[in-house]
Amino acid sequence: MSPGLPALPDFPWDSLAAETATARSHPDGVVDLSVGTPVDPVPAVVATALREAWNSPGYPQTHGTPGLRHAVVDALGRRYGVTGLEPDAVLPTIGSKELVAWLPTLLGLRGTTVAIPSLAYPTYEVGALLAGATAVRVPDDEPLPRDTRLVWLNSPSNPTGRVLPVEALAARVAEARSVGAVVASDECYLGLPGPGSDPVSVLDPRVHGGSLDGLLAVHSLSKTSQLAGYRAAFVAGDPALVSGLLAVRKHAGMIVPRPVQEAMTAALSDDLHVAETRQRYDARRALLRTALTRAGFGLDHSEAGLYLWATRGEPCRTTVAWFAERGILVAPGEFYGPDGGQHVRVALTASDERIEAGAARLGT
Repeated sequence: MSPGLPALPDFPWDSLAAETATARSHPDGVVDLSVGTPVDPVPAVVATALREAWNSPGYPQTHGTPGLRHAVVDALGRRYGVTGLEPDAVLPTIGSKELVAWLPTLLGLRGTTVAIPSLAYPTYEVGALLAGATAVRVPDDEPLPRDTRLVWLNSPSNPTGRVLPVEALAARVAEARSVGAVVASDECYLGLPGPGSDPVSVLDPRVHGGSLDGLLAVHSLSKTSQLAGYRAAFVAGDPALVSGLLAVRKHAGMIVPRPVQEAMTAALSDDLHVAETRQRYDARRALLRTALTRAGFGLDHSEAGLYLWATRGEPCRTTVAWFAERGILVAPGEFYGPDGGQHVRVALTASDERIEAGAARLGT
């Protein structure tokens, strides 16, 4: 490691080499349910927009085209009931992981506390480390440290699929405001609610009480529109915060390519492919949920998003090995925090054929 660089944890998935080799040796091939990367085709409406924008020789706008920013406002209102958001308070990002990793740095949070969920996407902690801040895991029902300056929310959750009710989100927003903290809500799975659940954006008036002050919602098109390979995402919310992020990103050259901006505009303007994606994942969730239950697993939360949070009450690495012996690769719960030590995360991001194969193997 070079002098001055922060000490970061090892990349979690690098530790699965042995289990990956075991799973890949299965005679019928591996069923990889370890990562949340889409495998289904890019929607035709998006592919058309990308092709039509191929001739883009000039520098793109860091702030995004007016068409893209208006499409974001319209989509958030149409899909999630968001009101009061202005196009100037929208900013495209180079995927959501990039923003998650750099947000504490862009906000100048060195030496402060970043509150993350007790079970959390690993990049929340990495972002704090990169900024020279301290990440503290705070369960939803525990108070924030008084020196907290950024709070990460994530509903539906990665890894658990848990959906926080409106009341819990509103209470956390009010508490964050009382200690002077920005709230960043990772809403990458908001468009995949699962049957019977009702996830809500932090930009919903029922959550913020009529003011967007101190709030940022982070959205990705990777999951709802199969655009992980495009690095297509955006952040929206408090106009002052978004303006500050824009100013820094202009200097740093953190710009989404123009063809990708046009693809995002098309994806945000079309709800049909989102509904089809949701139905596809709902069917996969139902199939795997039944198979896991029959195999003796308990499922906690798991109502929305792209993951099932499964346990047999044993160390998660033992469970990962059990799956690998059947040619199935899953993620150990310890990747997401100490509270995940007896769970595994089972992703729904495999083809229907591979999901069916995995479900069949769980009965052996």
